[in-house]
Amino acid sequence: MDETDQALLALLAENARQPAATLARRLGLARSTVQARIERLEKTGAIAGYTLRPGPAVAPALRATVLVSIEPRAGPAVLARLRAMPEVETVHTTTGRVDLIATLTAKTTEALDTALDRIGETRGVKGSESLIHLSTKLDRRR
Repeated sequence: MDETDQALLALLAENARQPAATLARRLGLARSTVQARIERLEKTGAIAGYTLRPGPAVAPALRATVLVSIEPRAGPAVLARLRAMPEVETVHTTTGRVDLIATLTAKTTEALDTALDRIGETRGVKGSESLIHLSTKLDRRR
């Protein structure tokens, strides 16, 4: 991957719906060259896909991060439970005082409270701590 590929990826990350002609103009390349580079980046796995980021009109109103401590060898069962919960968007394993960090979304405080209760009641969960997101100050994914 060269500097041009990296610049192309940066432009696509900014707006993946930009026409190839616009990308070509911004990169100083021919449209066919940009299209060929995109196809190559897709085939090599540098571009894994394209996605939609819901805007405020349809995004869930509430977001929370949950720090989860689990019992030894309970990881697979706890992860299966978290995967089954539609409120859970991401789960990361961690080092430190907690074992997992989960990101949840919900449309109402009641729905969020229910999801948090379900996590806390899950067999193998020793404890959890929830952090409700109040506002977003920086989001490089947008």
